Amino acid sequence: MPFDIHIREVRIEYENHAYRTPLKFGGVVTDKVTLLNVIVRVGDAAGRESQGFGSMPLGNVWSFPSRSLSYDETLAAMKRLAEKCLALTVSCGETGHPVDLNVALEPLYLAAAREVETELALGEPIPKLCTLVVASPFDAAIHDAYGKLHGVSAYAALSRDFMRYDLAHYLDESFLDESLQQYVSPTPKHFMPLYHLVGAVDPLTEADVETRLHDGLAQTLPEWIEQDGLTHLKIKLNGDNLDWDVNRVARVDRLAEETQQRLGVDEWVYSLDFNERCESADYLLEFLRRVQQAAPRALDRVQYIEQPTARDLKAHPENKMHKAAAVKPVVIDESLVDYESLLLARELGYTGVALKACKGQSQALLMAAAAQKFGMFLCVQDLTCPGASFVHSAGLAAHVPPVAAIEGNGRQYCPAANVEWEKRFPSLFKVANGRIDTSAIDGPGLGATPVAD
Repeated sequence: MPFDIHIREVRIEYENHAYRTPLKFGGVVTDKVTLLNVIVRVGDAAGRESQGFGSMPLGNVWSFPSRSLSYDETLAAMKRLAEKCLALTVSCGETGHPVDLNVALEPLYLAAAREVETELALGEPIPKLCTLVVASPFDAAIHDAYGKLHGVSAYAALSRDFMRYDLAHYLDESFLDESLQQYVSPTPKHFMPLYHLVGAVDPLTEADVETRLHDGLAQTLPEWIEQDGLTHLKIKLNGDNLDWDVNRVARVDRLAEETQQRLGVDEWVYSLDFNERCESADYLLEFLRRVQQAAPRALDRVQYIEQPTARDLKAHPENKMHKAAAVKPVVIDESLVDYESLLLARELGYTGVALKACKGQSQALLMAAAAQKFGMFLCVQDLTCPGASFVHSAGLAAHVPPVAAIEGNGRQYCPAANVEWEKRFPSLFKVANGRIDTSAIDGPGLGATPVAD
């Protein structure tokens, strides 16, 4: 194909940031993040070259949960894997579209994870999800470089003019003669509502604030709603304490209602995130029943529910979501690591898909196509993505037509990592009337060129 590229050079860098406030994630509280930044130089048959940039948090607490390994040990494993991914990427002899390069590289990345397990004597496997997170900035950088080389947005380079294969090549025969461009818009939505995270340890009122930060940012829920005009709230729940979970939703709803009434706002919505902590689908059904009794208006405002039970769907086929999904869309998140897992999730009753840039740009695009063909609910979530990684995530949301909102909590927990990127995309990092301006994510590439470039 005339637009095919090959990889010529790869470099990686790390950024370490402390969180502004702690974040409870899947039962674990974390207060820091390490970003993996990847710079890739690509070329084409005509000798032209271009450089691309990708970035993603190494979210080890989320992607590599472990009862035997410490935070530092799982982070060290991800860094070792990143070094192997660098070597594999730079030695890749394939030519093609970024999606094709990712298809060729992913099995090698997964094999490298097995090597890291042995070399570091981890005593447990590195999850596929973890490998996808490590590989995601490499994939993003290649997509970015590809678009820049050809002078177009990476999202405008998904037609059969650019790609050798149809979607059937990557998914199955039901996608014969279809292209990604049928499911992904070449231009971004201009504005999107932003989902604000109400963390499980976040203060809701002044009485919950242990130490007032005085850094110019909001701290309580009413303050955040007033500051940013929020209309979309993502509520983190524990999944192992029904009373706490029900009361948390009811309390958030009561505070939101009081604040929105004061602001003259009539409509707002919630998403509920258990981070797979519910022991069974029955827990979720009982939770929904009790919320209906305690705060019926809160349940009415729920837009969708994220992955309530264990991420290993094959090991827990009893966790069927059909009954819960009849009440509200239930989306697959941690379990979504490939097309096979999406098909299995549908069998188990999941009715929605959470796309995440941290699983790779290529996979997110393919899953976006599949979910749309299957008529599933679609949302885009981040991994507390700051800086360039938020640009990647927001770009994905802005170019997938059914996605109605973008999650972005880096501004809450890691604003220091946004500072330089706010200079490049001031409207993207400023929330006004509950929305962000995504019109600037229009290329070339993924639109996330670092300041030094």
